[in-house]
Amino acid sequence: MGGLGEIGKNMMVVEYDDDILVIDAGLMFPEDDMFGVDLVIPDFTYLEENRHRIRAVLLTHGHEDHIGALPYLLKRVGEVPVYGTRLTLAMVELRMREHGMRFDRCANVVSAGDVVNFKSMSAEFIHVSHSISDCLALAITTPAGIIIHTADFKFDQTPVDGRVMDLRRFADLGARGVLVMMSDSTNADTPGYTLSERVVGELFRDAFRDAPGRVFVTTFASHIERIQQVLTAAEITGRRVAIVGRSMENNVSLALSLGYLSCDDGLLVEVEDLDSLPADQVVILTTGSQGEPMSALTRMARSDHRKISIVPGDTVIISASAVPGNEKMISSTINRLFKQGADVKYEAFSGFHVSGHASQEELKLMLNVVKPKYFVPVHGEYRHLVKHARLAQELGIPRENIFLPELGDVLELSDDRVEIVGRVPAGHLLVDGLSVGTVGNVVLRDRKLLAEDGIVMVVVAADRGRSMVVGGPEVVSRGFVYLKESEEFIEEIRKVAASVAERHQEEGSLDIQSLKDGLRHSVSSYIYDRTGTRPMVIPVTVDV
Repeated sequence: MGGLGEIGKNMMVVEYDDDILVIDAGLMFPEDDMFGVDLVIPDFTYLEENRHRIRAVLLTHGHEDHIGALPYLLKRVGEVPVYGTRLTLAMVELRMREHGMRFDRCANVVSAGDVVNFKSMSAEFIHVSHSISDCLALAITTPAGIIIHTADFKFDQTPVDGRVMDLRRFADLGARGVLVMMSDSTNADTPGYTLSERVVGELFRDAFRDAPGRVFVTTFASHIERIQQVLTAAEITGRRVAIVGRSMENNVSLALSLGYLSCDDGLLVEVEDLDSLPADQVVILTTGSQGEPMSALTRMARSDHRKISIVPGDTVIISASAVPGNEKMISSTINRLFKQGADVKYEAFSGFHVSGHASQEELKLMLNVVKPKYFVPVHGEYRHLVKHARLAQELGIPRENIFLPELGDVLELSDDRVEIVGRVPAGHLLVDGLSVGTVGNVVLRDRKLLAEDGIVMVVVAADRGRSMVVGGPEVVSRGFVYLKESEEFIEEIRKVAASVAERHQEEGSLDIQSLKDGLRHSVSSYIYDRTGTRPMVIPVTVDV
């Protein structure tokens, strides 16, 4: 339902007889041409139609691309059991509150090693390393065989929380026989091994020690292990830490209360207390790693944050990779920070970020340990899925046992075969403010047109009873030309519209729809002939 051929909005459905298990319910952020769209979530049509069969939602971890769409899903299918770790469910709880929804009746806490039984299937939760604490892979046992869903993972031999991935359990399942494995493909085009998260902690310590003034660090607010390394490095180097940005404040408070973060008393200070500290004793942990327009760091870069300003001597560390589509916003923020006099350290040149996803050698290791009969790469753009499929072939899995389904494809599994047998509705829903799914391709096309060429309105007053145009036409423009400097051109457009109105009056019977069509066509053609642009032309008639 999501996460195939794209980065984000991960969702998969497993069903047997009348039972449905949903794995994750994530979101993704809009692309550049999705004007005004806030979020993109999976199309839930199939699940709405089969809501009575949903036995549970199983969450692998607390990143937005795995939990962000859950409030929208539960609004449509009702209260169903949701299983996840304490941290994952606590992060979901924050989002549910934002939607004014209760979550306590749905939430079911599980830990690595737990097995939950449903009518015809069972789900076992297996600890894996990722860039957030408490990430769980899934082993779904069905009458047809075992399905392994790796979730997002990497082989980190020195994880920050000390909990190494449970490779033994994957090996045990592989020895029993795994029918199909669905595996994270995000870094399938990256050779070698992904570096340990601890590498970043060492760089933080060096940077905090060497920086002459304040240090700003921005990362994903859900990257708890990265945040822990910032706190640890600050303790070691004698700096105090202030948290800035609502999502960062919420997640740090949550993780501290649950024991996923730890720090000495007095390490954390309020933003208002920063002025009383020497600059070389300050770390500011903030949101804005993706250049989001309203994030704290972006507002600092624009000099419109109400509490903090960037000054020469500040060091800014961007400890995150760019989500596809956000490159321009991040670049703009970096340029503004440099202009303010800051020394900016960002991914391409700094090493202050390591991925949470397995690279090629780790993907091979997982395949060799699990030894699945069939293989389906998931979680990645199409090139990542293809690269992962090729790795599986190199390891001896026959090409006919590897599948590259598209969103909505139904993969039917049995003990001796796997095949694509049909499709269900799939794709994406666009979230625009409080509306979900009302913005479609037609609306996006209109918004694109308005953004590129603007709008021209032609207004006439008509008396239907006398079949006469009795006022106008008047021409109003927005985003097309500057009216005060284009009065002559606007007058020419008005004359074109007047000739259309006069022609329709002479026909004897004034057809309003025909008049509107004539105004739209003639004015559009005239503007294109003069300027080569196609603004949206809207004819308006006022009945008098």
